[in-house]
Amino acid sequence: MLDDSDPAKSVVITGAFSYTGRYATRLLLNRGYKVRTLTFQSDRESPFGDQVRTFPYNFDRPALLTATLRGASTLINTYWVRFPHGESNFETAVQNSRALIAAAREAGVQHIVHVSIANPSLESRLDYYRGKAEVEQAVIGSGLSCAILRPTVIFGSEDILINNIAWFVRRFPIFAIPGDGRYGVRPIYVEDMAQLIADAVGQQGNCVLDAVGPETFTFEELVRLIAGCVGHKVRLVHVPAPLAYAATLLMGLWVRDVVLTWQEYQGLMSNLLTSDCPSAGRVRLSQWLEDHYQQVGRKYASEVARHFAGWRLGNAHRGQL
Repeated sequence: MLDDSDPAKSVVITGAFSYTGRYATRLLLNRGYKVRTLTFQSDRESPFGDQVRTFPYNFDRPALLTATLRGASTLINTYWVRFPHGESNFETAVQNSRALIAAAREAGVQHIVHVSIANPSLESRLDYYRGKAEVEQAVIGSGLSCAILRPTVIFGSEDILINNIAWFVRRFPIFAIPGDGRYGVRPIYVEDMAQLIADAVGQQGNCVLDAVGPETFTFEELVRLIAGCVGHKVRLVHVPAPLAYAATLLMGLWVRDVVLTWQEYQGLMSNLLTSDCPSAGRVRLSQWLEDHYQQVGRKYASEVARHFAGWRLGNAHRGQL
C-alpha cells in the first residue's frame, strides 16, 4: 500500500526521467506534489534524488501495477514506443496502455492526464497514429475524468528532431527534403508542454487540447530557419520520400541510431505534425533558435543511446519500408 497523506497532492507519472516528463516532474515538485514514477530504467540515477519514488511498470502483473498507483489522485501517462524494438511494438504499447488505465481505475485514481499526439485516427493506415487513437479511446472509456494533450513536435535543449536537423546542417553541404517540403510543422516548446501537463493535473472535467506552439512552418522553411540560425549554408535538394528514407537508414547505421522511421516520414508528409487550433504555447521556435544557436546541433542526439543502450540497431527497421 502506497497511500500518501494527501491523495489530492499525489501523482504518478510515467517516465519522470524522460525528456518532457522531467520538465513536468520538476514543475509538479515545485507545486508541492508528491510524485512517483513508472519506468523501465529503475536503476537509473534520478535527477530528483529521493523526491521521486521509482517503480517498474509491471504491465504483466496487474496487482502490483495497481498497488503502485493506489493513493494517487492523478495518473500522467506519457508511455508509448516511438518504433518497434525487441518484443515491443505498437500493438503491445496499446495493450500495456490499457493495462495501465485499468490499474488506475482499480486503484482509485480519479483523473488521467494523457499525452497523445496530434491528429490520431482509428482509420489511419499508420500503426503509430492508429495506436494513439486506440489509447485515447481507452482513456475516455475508463469513466475517469481526463485531459488529453496532443503535441506535434516538442523542441528544447534536449530534443531530437530540431537538434539533429541542425547537426546535419552543420556537417553536410546538402540536405535532402522529402517530396515538395510544403507539409507543415507546428512545434511547441518543452517547458510550455510541461506547463500544460502540470496545469491539467488540477483541472476538473474532460478536455482534449492540441498542444501546439505559436508558429507554423513548412518543413522546407523549418530547415532554412535552422540553417540560418546556426550560420551554415546548405543546399536543399528535393528527393522522393523512399530515397530520403534510404539515406536516413544509411545515416542511422553510421550514427548507430534510428534517425527517422518510415511511419514518421509518412506522418510528416501527410501534414500530421500541424494543427489549425489556437496556440497552447508561448515560446516561438524562431526566437528560441536565435537564443540557443551556439548550442543547437553541436552534438548528435541519439534516441537509441537515450533509451536502449546496448540494443541492436537492426531491430528498429523490421517491418518498415
